[in-house]
Amino acid sequence: MRLDLHVHSVRSPDSALRLADIIDLLGVHGLQGFALTDHNTIDGHSALREVAARFPQYRFIPGVEVSTEEGHLLVYGCSELPPIRRPLSETLDWARDRALVTSLAHPFRWTHGVGGRIALSAPSSAIETMNGHNREVPNARAALLASRRGIGETGGSDAHTRSDIGRAWTEFREDMVDIPDLLSEIPRGHTRALGQSRTASEGVRLALQSGLRRVARGFRSI
Repeated sequence: MRLDLHVHSVRSPDSALRLADIIDLLGVHGLQGFALTDHNTIDGHSALREVAARFPQYRFIPGVEVSTEEGHLLVYGCSELPPIRRPLSETLDWARDRALVTSLAHPFRWTHGVGGRIALSAPSSAIETMNGHNREVPNARAALLASRRGIGETGGSDAHTRSDIGRAWTEFREDMVDIPDLLSEIPRGHTRALGQSRTASEGVRLALQSGLRRVARGFRSI
């Protein structure tokens, strides 16, 4: 079972994706679902519950990508918004107190990643080892670190546009049905992160898109 565990919708300030767009492309790319991980908001969760009722053949995971003082953190299974722009340790404690699954988002990305020193010991459930917007080297470094630490791994496209969908995913056992059961597989190390890192030419496109979005939101950081 392949689920994309890093997807942004129009509720993120840098994404143009509607939920309908994402669902339309799941079957095309052999995906059985996705996690909605908008930046610092869970406003899309109610709409996610509605589409889950309409499309029972797919798995929809409520999540969020949280901006901490050190970098971005993915939180899965949340029903309330974690602390934003607080120390990473505080947000991880908050998630652990609620038995939520966390993954360090693109830790070796020079923007918004927590960096290797922090990723070496941060008590997260997992590390995102395949990010569709990352080059091969940062993804490989993340995968090596997850292996050395013996913790779970996640993969996701980091989708902001339709062309991003299907670039990366997390592979679960095929017999997993319930969302809590799916998420419990991550910290146990029972998942694999697979997909395609971005190329140099794709990086130019992404940089241009990112710059235009940053201008559109008045140069506010995420």
